[in-house]
Amino acid sequence: MNQQQSKWIKAAALSAAVFCAPAWASTGKLVLTGGVSTVEGSGGGGITPWAFIGTQATENELGFAGNLTQVETRDYSLTTYGATVGWSERLEFSLGQQSLDTGVTGITLTNAGLDLKQQIVGVKVRVFGDGVLDSDTWYPQVAVGLQYKSLDSGALGSTLTALGADDSGTDLYVSATKLFLKQGVLVNGTLRATKANQNGLLGFGSNTDDSYELMPEISVAKLLRNNLAIGAEYRMMPNNLEAAGRNVGLSDGLRADDWMDLFVAWAPTKNLSLTAAYVDLGRIVPATTDSRRQTGVYLSAQLAF
Repeated sequence: MNQQQSKWIKAAALSAAVFCAPAWASTGKLVLTGGVSTVEGSGGGGITPWAFIGTQATENELGFAGNLTQVETRDYSLTTYGATVGWSERLEFSLGQQSLDTGVTGITLTNAGLDLKQQIVGVKVRVFGDGVLDSDTWYPQVAVGLQYKSLDSGALGSTLTALGADDSGTDLYVSATKLFLKQGVLVNGTLRATKANQNGLLGFGSNTDDSYELMPEISVAKLLRNNLAIGAEYRMMPNNLEAAGRNVGLSDGLRADDWMDLFVAWAPTKNLSLTAAYVDLGRIVPATTDSRRQTGVYLSAQLAF
């Protein structure tokens, strides 16, 4: 059994375990109002968290969700899977596992194939508002969150160390989500304090910039019918490594760009949601990819209770 097959089997087992878990969230939310699972494991859109808690649990209920996501761009392949526990539309705890096949970049830098692995532990707490019950008011639902990320960079570790990038870091964020229920429109804004390079998959900070930066993220979604939505997301990214790369003669070869996507989310049943998206992750290590923009597809499935 190869490594890729093993990753898919683990993700399938996780989803099956969640599917068989007790449905403690007996009432549940309106379909799709809890969002889906981000590539980091927290509830929200595909690439940015929302203030909503990412399970079907409502007041005084315990909910569970499991997710599996595959992102394929021109030069990279990212597999993520994770699990979420939500309590009373108030508290969310998430675990995420990411595996990045670095393709030509890994071959160029290490003369061999290279997978980067990252574990993410997240906590989110709703502090204000109720997105559904307060949909006829002007104020949003607001939540604060924390994500601790730990990177296993394998053979790339010595390179990241030379650039001053740490192998772990913590993101802090606040999200405000406003649902206009009558119009079927959701708007989310997130402000993230982070040092993560490419979401942490290339470490955290650098020897030229090791300070936290505030990065805004935006999501907009339109409900076409009660189980089908379309939308777009934009997420700004730190550019910590470019200057460090210039110092070792790489010009803009380590430049990072912002992420964006256009998505469609469909819930064929109350507990299952499927998401497909066109993604543009900008340039990722352009020194080894001829500065190609990493455009491609995003496919995700979530089971939530």
